[in-house]
Amino acid sequence: MKSVVIEHPNQLTIAERPLPAPAAGEVRVKVSLAGICGSDSHIYRGHNPFARYPRVIGHEFFGLIDAVGEGVAPSRLGERVAVDPVISCGHCYPCAIGKPNVCTELVVLGVHRDGGFSEYAVVPADNAWVIPPAIPDEHAVMVEPFTIAANVTGQVNPREQDIALVYGAGPMGLTTVQALKGVYNVSQVIVADRIDERLQMAQRSGADWVINNSQQPVQAALEARGIKPTLIVDAACHPSILQEAITLASPAARIVIMGFSSEPSQIIQQGITGKELSIFSSRLNARKFPVVIDWLARGLIDPGKLVTHKFHYQQVTDAIELFEKDQRKCCKVLLTFN
Repeated sequence: MKSVVIEHPNQLTIAERPLPAPAAGEVRVKVSLAGICGSDSHIYRGHNPFARYPRVIGHEFFGLIDAVGEGVAPSRLGERVAVDPVISCGHCYPCAIGKPNVCTELVVLGVHRDGGFSEYAVVPADNAWVIPPAIPDEHAVMVEPFTIAANVTGQVNPREQDIALVYGAGPMGLTTVQALKGVYNVSQVIVADRIDERLQMAQRSGADWVINNSQQPVQAALEARGIKPTLIVDAACHPSILQEAITLASPAARIVIMGFSSEPSQIIQQGITGKELSIFSSRLNARKFPVVIDWLARGLIDPGKLVTHKFHYQQVTDAIELFEKDQRKCCKVLLTFN
């Protein structure tokens, strides 16, 4: 089989590898589609501190089960599945309280263990979630990106009367916008970004108002309308955003940080305690695949609004470079393996 392998930073090969056999409790997935994420680019470029090389990247993928290991029902053969990349131990403290996404022995497919940019991938059977027939393949492959939004919203419990501000109109921000509007019916969702084309994507995803904060500061735009957000999501991940969010937030607001910036954020504690703000962080997803599959089945979200490009996996280098360089026209890039 062919696999996309990062041999070491900035060296990508399409390598011939042996067809893997599933071990006990595992299934083998014949991959149909996979999505490119920023973390794939970061591993390729050597900017992911968790990756070990060589590595088959890819943690957003969908396909058919074509082999099962010992202890897995043969009836699972032929199932259409989206794969949860989060593998957890099930018994540590985070797992015990429902946060397997930060398991003390966390393994992420495509990061710590070979992932889905391959013609075949072996994964734990419990991580392969069945996709109902009515959900098309191109929506099924997008389940994982939307679990990021499900994880965020599951923590902060959005309400219809919320005024939400989302920093960043990349894939993380756009999936969150769709969840806020389509699932939770939040009354007003505002999106800030520096790229007009991304802001147009946000409007197509349901944003009520957009701010280009390269042209107008977010604070000035909100103050002009007398708005104090009650829910703020940082999907842009710049160190300066947290303090701005604290300043802009309504008393009793919730703030969610989604990023992995290693740069320090300088904040004034009084702004947090004076308003009794709640600050959350969100990483990956905590068993949110069933949640998103239900959203798709009910037509509450539309992944097609995020997909802008498709490439055959043999063109993966071109696909990643487009993803990295063209933020105006490119949002979600899919790889095909058929």
